[in-house]
Formats: sequence, C-alpha cells, structure tokens
Amino acid sequence: MQPRGRQRRVETSEFGGAEVSGNGDTRAGPLPYSRPVTSPLIEPFDSGLLTVRDGAQIYWETSGNPDGAPMVWLHGGPGTGLGPGGYRRWPDPANWLIIGLDQRACGRSRPLATDPGFDLATLTTQMMIADLEDLREHLAVDRWLVAGGSWGATLAQAYAQAHPDRVAALALLAVTTTSRAEVEWITEGVGRIFPREWDVFAAASGRSEGQRVVDAYLERMTDPDPAVRAAAARAWCTWEDVHVSLDPAHQPYFTLLEPAMQELVVLHVVQSWANSGFLGDHGVLDGVEAVAQVPAVLIHGRLDVSGPLVTPWELHRRWPASSLVVLDDEGHGGIGMAAAMRQALADLLPVVRVTG
Repeated sequence: MQPRGRQRRVETSEFGGAEVSGNGDTRAGPLPYSRPVTSPLIEPFDSGLLTVRDGAQIYWETSGNPDGAPMVWLHGGPGTGLGPGGYRRWPDPANWLIIGLDQRACGRSRPLATDPGFDLATLTTQMMIADLEDLREHLAVDRWLVAGGSWGATLAQAYAQAHPDRVAALALLAVTTTSRAEVEWITEGVGRIFPREWDVFAAASGRSEGQRVVDAYLERMTDPDPAVRAAAARAWCTWEDVHVSLDPAHQPYFTLLEPAMQELVVLHVVQSWANSGFLGDHGVLDGVEAVAQVPAVLIHGRLDVSGPLVTPWELHRRWPASSLVVLDDEGHGGIGMAAAMRQALADLLPVVRVTG
C-alpha cells in the first residue's frame, strides 16, 4: 500500500482498505492487498455511435473479453464523460466484457448539451435509462452488472429499479441518490464547513431572496449571454474543488478544465440537481424495494464531506442484498476505492456468470 501522500485520486471523469462482506455486514480496515489493485490500461476492441430512439447519438466502447461476463460502467458528473478510460483498469479483462458509454449530451456523444438549439427537456435521467436499454439491446446483452461512481451510482440505481430483470448485480463507488436533501447539502449545507468560499459561491449565483443556489445557477447556465454562462461555470467549478478539498487524495479537477468543458459539465449538473435527478425529492431511496434481492456492493469513503456516509448507510439498511464497504481514510476517491471496486467485481463475477 502506498503512503497516503502518494495516493492517486480517482478523477471524477473516471467515476468517482476494506473487507467486503457478502452478508450485508459493514466492515472497515486496512487494505489486504499485496498485489497491484488495477490492471494495465487496455484499449477498446470496438466502439461506435448508437442512434437512440429520439435521434441522439451515444458513444459506446467495449474492451476486455468479448465472451466475458458483461458489465457496464456509468461515469460521474453528470456530464464529465468517460475521460481517458481509467475505469477499464478495475475489472479483470480476462473475465469481463467491459462496456462504457458517454452519457447523452456529453463526451463523444452528440449533440452536446451546450450545442446551439439543444433541448434541455431531453436531458433527464429517464432518457439516460432509455439510452442504456437501447445500448444493451444493441450489444445483445441479456443481463449485465451495472457499476458507477458518484452521479453514476445514482444512474445505476435508477436504471436497475426501472429494469431489475436486466441487472445481475451492482457495484457502486462514492454512493449518491441525488435526493433533494443531498443536493441542498452539497450546494448549501457544506457552506458551514467552508463559509468564506460558500459566500463567494452563493454571491456568484445572483440568487433572489429565498431562491435555492442550484436554481439560480440553472438560470445563469441557460442565460442567452455567453459571458454570464462562463462566469457561472467558473464559480461553480471553484466550489466543486473546494468541497472535496478535505479528501486526503485531493487534487484540483474542475478548475483545470477548459472553459467549454466547464460549461458543459456545470449545465449537466445543475439541470440534474435542480430537479433532484428527476427522481423525486428522495432520489432513488423510495425505489429500493424493486432491487431488494439484487446483489450490490456499496463503496464509500468516511471522509467524503460532500456526500456523507449517511447516504449509503440508509440505502444499505433498506437493501437486504447489499454490502457496505467503508474506507476510513478516503473521501470521494482514491487508491483504496480502486482496490475495493476490483475486489467487489471479483466477488460478484460468479453471480453475473450464473444469471447473466
């Protein structure tokens, strides 16, 4: 295990020391691994643009073993895209057919949410769920393991609740449900920890009295003036890097993005968060019963200030087939999460082979 000062942050674009229990227990402790916790980066053996039911094009790629157990990775953000493909390091490429996609309107998918004339009404979680079904059918996959990190964890759960018969298991990092309470915590409540920075963030929203910060930013990100949108995106990205800064493996990410990428990601985020992920005030929590018997591993850092541990804890309490892995010395990402995800995939492989 590397010293903490040398930990590699798991970048948002790639999302997102424990013993994983298969009996729904929660255990935390030192990493038991003496071998490398990820595979070498492999390249896709196939990729393409899939035209889905509303005419949008979704970029997809496959790597690993064409005859392996199928799994799909859902990136975070929303809006960051797959990035350089670091997610391909986690599954054993000899055993898994590894599927990735740039969710609609971001990455290599088209159109982008920031393209002129883009209809934001098409940028909803329900449309993303439909995209996943179109991709599953296109790739002739009957059932698959669904994995995701941060926002991708919410989308994975929402998809599984809508199509439980198509999901063999779930493996989730930096677990979220995108409930109204979570959105208000990350955009307002965390200001109690970073009051000076939050005052700047709130002021840049230009909100009116009583207006939520996230709603004000959605107004600014859809303003016809490009200077207004660019300023709002910069302010939002500064706040994003602030509230994850207590993570031991923290490195700036959002503030280093190119301006066009900042605007794309922030528009995706505020469109989703202002609408509680289009999943109701409680996010995916109210739908857990639909996947109660679907095996799931929930991996979360105790130091994740932006997304407190109470979220996966509440899910775990309601989800009989889930295991909760708590990483005591990590926040929203890190080398321990990569190790825990690799172990979770190894543990879930027999389930997917039997039911996939």
